[in-house]
Amino acid sequence: MKPFLLIEREDSILKVRMDSPETRNALTDPTQMQEFVDLTKRVREDRSIKVVVLSGNGPAFCAGGNVKDMRDRGGIFGGSPYELRDNYRNGIQRIPLCLYDLDVPVIAAMNGPAIGAGLDLACMCDVRVAADTARFAESFVKLGIVPGDGGAWFLPRIIGMPKASLMALTGDAIDASTALAWGLVTEVVRADDLDDAAMSIARRMAVNPSHGLRLTKRLLREGQHMRLDSLLELSAAYQPLAHHTEDHMEAVAAFLEKRTPEFTGR
Repeated sequence: MKPFLLIEREDSILKVRMDSPETRNALTDPTQMQEFVDLTKRVREDRSIKVVVLSGNGPAFCAGGNVKDMRDRGGIFGGSPYELRDNYRNGIQRIPLCLYDLDVPVIAAMNGPAIGAGLDLACMCDVRVAADTARFAESFVKLGIVPGDGGAWFLPRIIGMPKASLMALTGDAIDASTALAWGLVTEVVRADDLDDAAMSIARRMAVNPSHGLRLTKRLLREGQHMRLDSLLELSAAYQPLAHHTEDHMEAVAAFLEKRTPEFTGR
């Protein structure tokens, strides 16, 4: 079976494409979930990777769960209620746990519709850029089910509870311009320009020292559920780690000497 994730590298940037256009990149097979887990493990262990860009092949970013499997009670949607619960916990719920916990910045380049679990997948990323043809829906309720992969946690933190409630309780889709106005995406571009726009952001991140990128993202993540005093303590612990890297000293020297720094990841 062909891999679901196609991976290409440009310097310190990893470009990842979901490659099942015939299913609109639906997330339905446990092997797909495992590929995401394996991807994050690879990125976490490879200190030379600074940024990940995630997109989809074909007309959609990700159509969420496979509705035909739901109808047939097949794949991860099969079995007794107890078995189905474990299918979620041991399957698709592994993606938010590993992707959100990743220290490396992840940019979602949303080339088309992001529906249900597809929208939630994008919300697990740090930055979202969309093609003007993209549409977005937290559509679980229209199928009589609930957000099963963390959408009820992610979406309100990005667009606020009132708008998240509107999307989740109606299941209605919004277009790219609305997504931009609501802060769901940071930029909307022509479909032909999407890759360039996402890579431009990735390169602007990747010029920075890898230690600083990873520690900063970790602080942003931890700050979502910590008190200010606790976050300040964590920041104080992280800062000496950053100060004692060679890249920090190179950045300071380059700033004072008015030249471009050359970072080594050390």
